[in-house]
Amino acid sequence: MKKRAIGVNGPLVSEIGLGCMGMSWLYGKADRSESIATIYEALERGITLFDTGDLYGDGHNELLLREALQGTQRDNAFIAVKFDGKFHSPDKNYVEVDTCPSTVKNFLKDTLKRLGVEYIDLYQPARVDPNIPIEETVGAISDLVKEGYVRHIGLSEVGMDTIRRAHAVHPISWLQIEYSLFNRGIELNILPTLRELGISLSAYGVLSRGLLSGNWTKERVIGSEDVRGKAPRFTSENIEKNLALVEALREIAEEKQATVAQMAIAWVISQGEDVIPLIGARKRSQLYESVGVVNLKLGSNDLTRIDKAVPSELVSGEYYAKPRKKWFI
Repeated sequence: MKKRAIGVNGPLVSEIGLGCMGMSWLYGKADRSESIATIYEALERGITLFDTGDLYGDGHNELLLREALQGTQRDNAFIAVKFDGKFHSPDKNYVEVDTCPSTVKNFLKDTLKRLGVEYIDLYQPARVDPNIPIEETVGAISDLVKEGYVRHIGLSEVGMDTIRRAHAVHPISWLQIEYSLFNRGIELNILPTLRELGISLSAYGVLSRGLLSGNWTKERVIGSEDVRGKAPRFTSENIEKNLALVEALREIAEEKQATVAQMAIAWVISQGEDVIPLIGARKRSQLYESVGVVNLKLGSNDLTRIDKAVPSELVSGEYYAKPRKKWFI
């Protein structure tokens, strides 16, 4: 497993990280023992970056990660944590985000306790509170850096202005935002801004919530606890169009003796040394497939073919419904 630096002269982490959210939240019930085994196997396969959040199952994910990492030397696991407001509606849309300084510090205390660690490698707000200046939120985390409870600061789902304002208060190490063959909007303004400032990109949703796994079918029934059932991109009028793009990618993948998922992950990895994709494996079988991407090399001709096979303008439907977009500022 190769390593990539976070930020300018920042710590080295594995070139792919494990996103643990799906083990506790949004995609339906997961097998606890299999989740723990997957995290343990990720360590064995050279993954050092683990992404979690206090909102994932109301702390369940942090407790799960603690159990899985028990006995692991602390420096062998780079733990990135998102913190969030306390209030969510039954349909899991955000109702309130709270990132005032006092709340931030209280959230961290609870996270440290659940994870059973003395510091967090990277701490970031899951969403921006429109009522609290980002300078105040980042300033509070900066205080926690000085106190030794946090080592690096990140951001999630924000635009250029917020990035610049936050970075002026304290160096931002990465921005976490969705980036995949099906989500390339950040290439226009956000990615250039990150590169200007020396901020890494933590890319999540690299398989577009499973659409780019190569295993999704139009007949698949989405469970009631699975938030994808309400995503426009997965509706009947869009799914067939999107799966047609997946089949075009599959043709290239088969020539490379790779899976569709591996091609999708390799594409993200190939976008630059400052891009670190997160894989959302909930099972060891998914992990094995994803880790296999380290042996897949894409040349300029491969990338050109992929761009032609999966043009971003032909992807049908957004993932988030319109009410969610107001948080991405």
